[in-house]
Amino acid sequence: MRWRGVIEQYREYLSVTDKTPVITLNEGNTPFVLCNNLARAINPEIELYLKFEGSNPTGSFKDRGMTMAISKAVEAGSNAVICASTGNTSASAAAYGARAGIKVFVIIPEGKIAMGKLAQAMIHQAVVIQVQGNFDEALTIVKSISGEYPVTMVNSINPYRLEGQMSGAFEVCDQINGYPDYHFLPVGNAGNITAYWMGYKEFYKRGKITGLPKMMGFQAAGAAPIVLGHVVEKPSTIATAIRIGNPASWKSAVVAASESKGEINMVTDEEILEAYKMLASNEGIFCEAASAASVAGVIKKNKEGLFTKGDKVVCTLTGHGLKDTEMAINLSQKPVTVKAEKGEVLRVLGY
Repeated sequence: MRWRGVIEQYREYLSVTDKTPVITLNEGNTPFVLCNNLARAINPEIELYLKFEGSNPTGSFKDRGMTMAISKAVEAGSNAVICASTGNTSASAAAYGARAGIKVFVIIPEGKIAMGKLAQAMIHQAVVIQVQGNFDEALTIVKSISGEYPVTMVNSINPYRLEGQMSGAFEVCDQINGYPDYHFLPVGNAGNITAYWMGYKEFYKRGKITGLPKMMGFQAAGAAPIVLGHVVEKPSTIATAIRIGNPASWKSAVVAASESKGEINMVTDEEILEAYKMLASNEGIFCEAASAASVAGVIKKNKEGLFTKGDKVVCTLTGHGLKDTEMAINLSQKPVTVKAEKGEVLRVLGY
């Protein structure tokens, strides 16, 4: 079967009609990987699955929502869209905007965006503006501009973004032929945990699944406003994608955790980096650092004795590691340089 993107695959669950111009890059249908090696390292009694969203067209889960946001913007007659971004949203908006043939304006915090993501926005010819502030300040500007001028905001405040992101939950249910006991996600702006919960509830309401997972969201300790209960004015974490001090979907994320009997918690940068390296070395999966917050959460909760034998645990890995190659290189063993001689190579190999 030829995959045609999340709108065509899940059309009956989305706010689209025959008049909606579907702007797609065939997003979705991302790998759902059973991770025996990682489970053995964490807890061999659980079934651990990774939903690798880094395999989407622009390398992150944002594409699921962006296909809906851009499609509906074009349907409404919009000629321009705007977003604030720590990177992945800007990359996705720029690509889908290019596909649609409309203008894309991107506001990013200066010096706080991984180069891989900035390169994506730039090559797709978006207008990129760096502000001397953080993401939260950039988002405030974007909300103001979109409210006063004829430009559509495509941050996750846009309801169509969350609608499209629901498809991640639909796919997990289709791929697992049921539903997981726990679903772990990184939490930055908090739209994804909100959207996944919406998706699971929709499938449950329609009788597609017989139960619901507990939603487990994890912020970085230096950017954990939901856990701390107050806005973090200067969020700090190596996981740039979740370096957000005032999440737009704060309230709905808390509802998702509460309704599902899950929780919003936090992990340190050290715990995130440990999980990041474990994913690459144990399973051959290269995700960006923020993605690994979900697996770091599993490790943390396992140490607290959360799981029972046979639990099905899903972790969403939100973005691809190629988004931030500098981090990967800095954390890895440097290449050994030798003369172009077989003997020299064998010496390094230990033969």
